[in-house]
Amino acid sequence: MILLSLVILTLLLSLLFLFAGRYPKPGFTFSSIWGQGGMAQSILWKVRLPRILLALVAGSMLSASGFTFQMLFSNPLVEPGFLGVSQGSAFGAALMIVIGSSTTVMVQLSATLFGLLALLASYLLAQRFRFGGSLLRLVLSGIAVSAIFSSALGVIKLVAEPTKDLQDITFWMMGGLWNASWKQLFSIVWTVLACMLLLFSFRWKLNLLSLEEKTAHSVGLNPKRDRLILLVVATVGTTLTISITGLIGWVGLITPHLARKLFGSDSSFSLPGSMVLGSLFLLLCDTLGRTLLPTEIPIGLLTSLFGAVVFIIILSLKHQGGKA
Repeated sequence: MILLSLVILTLLLSLLFLFAGRYPKPGFTFSSIWGQGGMAQSILWKVRLPRILLALVAGSMLSASGFTFQMLFSNPLVEPGFLGVSQGSAFGAALMIVIGSSTTVMVQLSATLFGLLALLASYLLAQRFRFGGSLLRLVLSGIAVSAIFSSALGVIKLVAEPTKDLQDITFWMMGGLWNASWKQLFSIVWTVLACMLLLFSFRWKLNLLSLEEKTAHSVGLNPKRDRLILLVVATVGTTLTISITGLIGWVGLITPHLARKLFGSDSSFSLPGSMVLGSLFLLLCDTLGRTLLPTEIPIGLLTSLFGAVVFIIILSLKHQGGKA
């Protein structure tokens, strides 16, 4: 019942926010927009609608990925960028911008490629480590790979042309949907939807993979193989998403927490709940970002602000039984 209510709320707000903006006048414009001629209607259908749909898809994908990572690592403090994925994607996008191939397709391809490369590097490096269990080794390798790509990104920003390339990189890293269009949406939406469908279909496995490997083996699973498959699916969806939206933090960290509060620890219910909450959260942040001030606020700043506040509130609440 709660999930259905959240879905209905998200759909109603999506329709409402179609009429929210600074044209033809700041605020909400309903019947008056039809009397403004082709310009207002063009903004409605060609700018706001694809932007709202992109916010819904991106929020759902980032939340699903964050939930998957948290369950696979049995750690509520991880997110899609945990294994260097976000840092690798940021490096790939910045590299394309600096070398002059800053077309949307090239940035997308490079961000996706280096995001997957970061995941592969983390996985292979974890096989070389001789400290701790398999999950701990993957965590440590992810920290190392993230540091490497962050340093490489710093070098790119250092040599970037200050008046153009550096600004493009900075805005990309702050995240935003201001360039949303039907072309951009369709360039990723089918693959991202396929990734979300796969994660949704195998959500029952997440409950088992969050247990010890011996327990997972006892019910017929291959933990290493299944974890790798789910990690790759979540990573592909995440890298494709942020290749369009830029870096958007905290969505994949906060919404799984809220979902578990509302729907319990069973991923059969909390995963779809997390996806809906992610769509709703990103939709609200994007609408505030484009309507609150005369100039647009990067969505990554708002998700970080509200995400940090919600995170503090969650951690400050008294948990039953003393457990998170």
